[in-house]
Amino acid sequence: MEQAVRTAEQALIEFEIAVETFRVEVENFSRLHHQRLGPMYSRLDELDALVAEAVAARTGDAEDLRRAQEARSLVQPMPGVDELFGGWMDSEGLSPEASSMLTERPVQPPKRVRPSEEARRVFRELVRKAHPDLARDEPDRERREAFIVRVNAAYGDGDEKALRTLAEEWAAGPVAEERRSSRSEELYARLEWLAQRKELLAAVAAELENSAIGAMIKMAPEDPDRLLEEIAERLLAQVAEREAYLASLVG
Repeated sequence: MEQAVRTAEQALIEFEIAVETFRVEVENFSRLHHQRLGPMYSRLDELDALVAEAVAARTGDAEDLRRAQEARSLVQPMPGVDELFGGWMDSEGLSPEASSMLTERPVQPPKRVRPSEEARRVFRELVRKAHPDLARDEPDRERREAFIVRVNAAYGDGDEKALRTLAEEWAAGPVAEERRSSRSEELYARLEWLAQRKELLAAVAAELENSAIGAMIKMAPEDPDRLLEEIAERLLAQVAEREAYLASLVG
């Protein structure tokens, strides 16, 4: 029974590592998606409004006027738009950095989509060693939980240097004692908790995989940057098409 508990604990830790790794990928890819493509989506919304307004001005039809008003409402700035778009758009419209994405002028490159392989390796080793489920008592659990919070933060930033420093810190910490044998009732309870925890993580993993960003990452797991480039090319083509149509309406 003791061996079964240890095996289940290690399996859960590996599962948690996989889920956390994918969560970081989804979060970073989502941020990069907004940084690179947000301005293009905004430009498309603006062009849709301009086209609808041009059509309404030509026809004077009540339904066309309603569509124009609806299209324009989609591009009106909302409260907190700076935070929503990470500085790419404000109440005055697209920022210079955002506009440069449309004109292909160089800008500061956005953050990497994923932590490097070295960051991943150090992260996995740290989680395997310092995971709270390996605590021998409550003080040790609290120490591990606080430490893992710092590990997750460094991993989320893709900070290899910080992860190596944390690895050195953990290595220099108190040596964990051998885990004492537990009573059968406690082991059964432990296995039940591990099963519940795995079920919860499975739900989190499914939610990530079924999200729009998660689905995009699954389409190109080895090269998500290329996927963004392909989407950007399609959006730029749509922008050009709408601009040409608008020119034909107002020209």
